[in-house]
Amino acid sequence: MIHKGILVLGGVALGAALGVLLAPDKGSNTREHLKKEGKDIKDQITQDFSEVKDDLSKAAASGKEKLKEELKDMASKTSYQTEKAITFIEKQLAILKEKNKTLQKTS
Repeated sequence: MIHKGILVLGGVALGAALGVLLAPDKGSNTREHLKKEGKDIKDQITQDFSEVKDDLSKAAASGKEKLKEELKDMASKTSYQTEKAITFIEKQLAILKEKNKTLQKTS
């Protein structure tokens, strides 16, 4: 068990040493480069989120307008169906009135 730990620590030390020896630039330059790349990535993520937010806002607005139109259409169709139902009920009432008249005459 201790043998494995020594091997792992040796591997880490060897990797760190090779990293320092083979590094293409000074540590301060590398840190500055990483800092700049981190800022660029943050800026890109911020821009992407902003675009997604704008797209969602546009989709919501578009959906709202579409919903308004669909509600208008539904109201119109409902009104038409209501008118048909009223006409049917009026015809049925007329028939009932006629039947009622015949019952009144025979009594």
